[in-house]
Amino acid sequence: MILSQEQLSFFKVNGYLILPKILNSKLCTKACDLLWSSLPQETTIKRDEPSTHAGPFAEDDLEDDVTNLRQGYKWQLRSIGTDQLMIDLVFSETLQQIAEEFLGNDTLVKPKVDGKTMGQHGAAWPGGPVDPALDNEGARGIYATLPYGEKEREPDFCHTDGHPFNLSLVGLIDDVPPNGGAFKVWPGSHKRLYPTFQMQYDQPRIAYYEHLPSYKGIIQSEAYEREIKKVMEDTHVVDCCGSEGDVVLWHHRLAHMAGNNYSNKIRLAVLCDFIKKDLDENRAKPPQENMWQDWSAELNAAPETYSDEMARSQKLID
Repeated sequence: MILSQEQLSFFKVNGYLILPKILNSKLCTKACDLLWSSLPQETTIKRDEPSTHAGPFAEDDLEDDVTNLRQGYKWQLRSIGTDQLMIDLVFSETLQQIAEEFLGNDTLVKPKVDGKTMGQHGAAWPGGPVDPALDNEGARGIYATLPYGEKEREPDFCHTDGHPFNLSLVGLIDDVPPNGGAFKVWPGSHKRLYPTFQMQYDQPRIAYYEHLPSYKGIIQSEAYEREIKKVMEDTHVVDCCGSEGDVVLWHHRLAHMAGNNYSNKIRLAVLCDFIKKDLDENRAKPPQENMWQDWSAELNAAPETYSDEMARSQKLID
């Protein structure tokens, strides 16, 4: 076992777990190189000139292609999600073993080098997000957030992901300071939101029609809408800032957001999902009395207790 019982316990209660220095440092640097090399040759944003990094993107640097999206303050490079480098980075032997300690031994769908990448089919619906589960056979990609510069500060606003998956990862490929756009989580929200879904790993969608444009995309239950509003009102958000190589593993029903970047450097992170081989047969089942019934025996056996030291290491308390 790589994870301790206390780490499993913390995840069970709070729905996330921060693991320091898990990603290979050399691969993090190479991933950053990939991102920067995807810019047009005559770009106005220069890697070695931090003064050019503040967003939003200049008009000449904008890109609508969702496999290498550059809009506003967002930069999402998805076309490299199944490159050998990305597979080695986020589906390393260590990370796959850790994922199996959560989900069960020999349960994971393996990534495919040079396989299909996220975004090849465009947005899930006009004006909507890209579906990470549609034909994706590797990482979601590298997600960057430009510094907000003089942009007015915005309140935090959480959501849950709509596509079917079991466990997800956000990994820092460069240092991210507090309020620097790191992944933010609402601890314990997975337990409150899980029973508000009609299906335990999926959710209903309304198809888009040009002549019937009013309704499209994911359908949330009234119970979900009420509960996530309460979560934002009563739960202290955790800013998962940290150092290059740190990762956050999180439950598929955890409320979260990509943080607003009020620092002076670009937030650089890799995202991927761990998916079990039995996801298809389980995704449409209703929420179960034991929400961990198809997770590992070790996780099921872990008591829901942990020390203050553990909570501090997870940024839950000061």
